[in-house]
Amino acid sequence: MVDLKAYNEALNLLQQASTPFGFVAAVQDHDNYKRVWTRDGVITSIAALLSGEHDLVKTAKATIETLLNNQHINGFMPSNVSPENGSVSFGGTSGRADNPSWAVIGLCAYTLLTGDKTLWVKHQAQVDKCLSVLEAWEFNGKHLVYVPQSGDWADEYIQHGYILFDQLLRVWALKLASKIVSNKNWNDKALDIVNAIKANYWKVDGQPNAYAPNLVHQLKDASADFWLMGFNPARIYNYFDLQANTFCLLIGTGNETQNRLVINYIKKLQENHQSMLPSFYPAIEENDDDMNELKNNYAYSFRNKPGYFHNGGLWPVWNGWLAAALSLSGETEFAKSITSAIHTSNSKADLFNECLHGSTQNPCGVPNCTWSAAGAIIAEQALISDDFKALF
Repeated sequence: MVDLKAYNEALNLLQQASTPFGFVAAVQDHDNYKRVWTRDGVITSIAALLSGEHDLVKTAKATIETLLNNQHINGFMPSNVSPENGSVSFGGTSGRADNPSWAVIGLCAYTLLTGDKTLWVKHQAQVDKCLSVLEAWEFNGKHLVYVPQSGDWADEYIQHGYILFDQLLRVWALKLASKIVSNKNWNDKALDIVNAIKANYWKVDGQPNAYAPNLVHQLKDASADFWLMGFNPARIYNYFDLQANTFCLLIGTGNETQNRLVINYIKKLQENHQSMLPSFYPAIEENDDDMNELKNNYAYSFRNKPGYFHNGGLWPVWNGWLAAALSLSGETEFAKSITSAIHTSNSKADLFNECLHGSTQNPCGVPNCTWSAAGAIIAEQALISDDFKALF
């Protein structure tokens, strides 16, 4: 049963965040949030499309148009676009390696969920450029995109290199595009990436098809209960990445045994938190070596204290995708529990905050954040609607 009060409040926030140019990331103007962002805008647009609300669907269409109309000549996508003057940012210290995938995902979601192919036909050149720039960012033709630090959603965290979440978004983009137009090259590329993921992001004896020699010995220290967050030439990242493991479930990357191990790990983690799950776990503590790298990576002020923001923070948007993944995996009661936790978090005094503290569960980010509302809508829609299944 849908929590109608919480659901309608989430829809209302999306209405407040609607502009003729698309959804802005937050209702208040705070640190550039009152702009149309590629990843925030696409996720919010997917929620709007799933809701079926006419006005929100129109704003979703406007969001996708704004983003694709401002693609860089070389194929990469905006970080954000100002609805006031049309100014475009392609990132700060580094560009956004996830945005080409998100742009294709958004266009495909609109096409599949509305049946309207006009945008798809209009933006074929932009789709081709997105997929081409991702190919170029492999740098070595070995099927995995190299992500710079600050190059994806967790832009003040420590990760860089072959980050799993970004590979999964690319697979999803290719698979969705292939639902609209049969394209052998896209299908083959998606399969190549999935095979590279299976060979390098799950701990197995000997790691026979390892991407790099360092993985053979370094993965011995990785968990055997979940997918690896990522690696680069110098190290692996041992932290649990909620986003990556969620999308492995959604896209169907793992086999039955791997899926069960991931879900069991998530259940244990949820028992410890009795709330939403942290995006990255465990948090990096003050005396940890990784804090030296973390503490200098910020745009406006340092937010990644232990339990805060990317560093162990609880994000309604990613928990919304988790609830959806659990729904598709047949874990209905667990999905409902996570959905309830999202609604509780979104209703706290600082309404629809972008994240909450990992221990205190107090709001610790920007309030009235659109994709926190989107997380609630996606979670509810995955429980009640078959339309969500069309995306996977």
